[in-house]
Amino acid sequence: MMRKPKVVILGTGGTIAGKAGSNTEMTGYQAGELGIQTLIDAVPEMLEAADVTGEQFCNIGRFDMTSDIWLSLSRRVNELLQQQDVDGVVITHGTDTLEETAYFLNLTVKSSKPVVLVGAMRPATAMSADGPVNLLNAVTLAGSQEAAGKGVLIAMNDQINGARDATKTNTTHIETFKSWELGYLGYFQNGRPVFYKTSLRRHTAAAEFDVSKVTALPRVDIIYLHVNCDAVLAQAAVAAGAQGLVVAAFGHGNLHIDMKPALIKIAQSGIPVVRSTRVGNGIVSRIATDDENKFIVADSLNPQKARILLQLALLTTKAPQEIQRMFNEY
Repeated sequence: MMRKPKVVILGTGGTIAGKAGSNTEMTGYQAGELGIQTLIDAVPEMLEAADVTGEQFCNIGRFDMTSDIWLSLSRRVNELLQQQDVDGVVITHGTDTLEETAYFLNLTVKSSKPVVLVGAMRPATAMSADGPVNLLNAVTLAGSQEAAGKGVLIAMNDQINGARDATKTNTTHIETFKSWELGYLGYFQNGRPVFYKTSLRRHTAAAEFDVSKVTALPRVDIIYLHVNCDAVLAQAAVAAGAQGLVVAAFGHGNLHIDMKPALIKIAQSGIPVVRSTRVGNGIVSRIATDDENKFIVADSLNPQKARILLQLALLTTKAPQEIQRMFNEY
């Protein structure tokens, strides 16, 4: 008899563990009220798919994630995946910051074993809660050989997204996670994962980032551009200790005339500045003046993910050319 895959579920709170006053309340609930064992007990079907154990790693609302938790979580995931009998890890997570945690782990987990993040858009007490089937799918995915080597994955709404490209696209609807134009990696069909493609960018075991001994990530701030914006927020961020900036710029990374000179000065002073975009889709590519201005471009990463990559890059370098290489590869 073949042994079942062993999957460890790390609970971090979020809507999937949320509790409301009635089964019709879909907003205004208390996130992270239920422990991980309660979630496991509510879905006994997952025990048919895998040998499941749970750990309550933390219990926070989706909006309270911190880089300190990221670092600890990455270390714990790496510890678990080094164990020969552990085949995969599932992380229950609030959806507001799920894509950022997924991308951070995509860059810092040193294993090709599956790591799957899962959340819910409706609290566990809702009459149509999406958490139970999402959790079942996530456990099945984490225990599957098909998921190995595909980087950190997100399992929600019967869809499989890759950590690099997925983003939350709706405030309340259950089909919120999408990879926009690049698309899902696969689907769940009758409870089984079916893959159609994979990410070609470096991740997990092939990534160069090591945070095993890192105690804090460099401060990087995001500056969001708008009509009549000026340099005040960028200058304030640097004054507050920002070691890098990501600019959620117009269109193809275009900078406002009242902000551009200050950003050039900041970049040329040795503080990396990444041109990203507030647009939901597309690539920000290099232009002729980027070398002179010392700007880095984000490729197709959204601002919040560009921030994560810049934070990790700053652990080893401030050189724009080297950081640009990383944005080209990840």
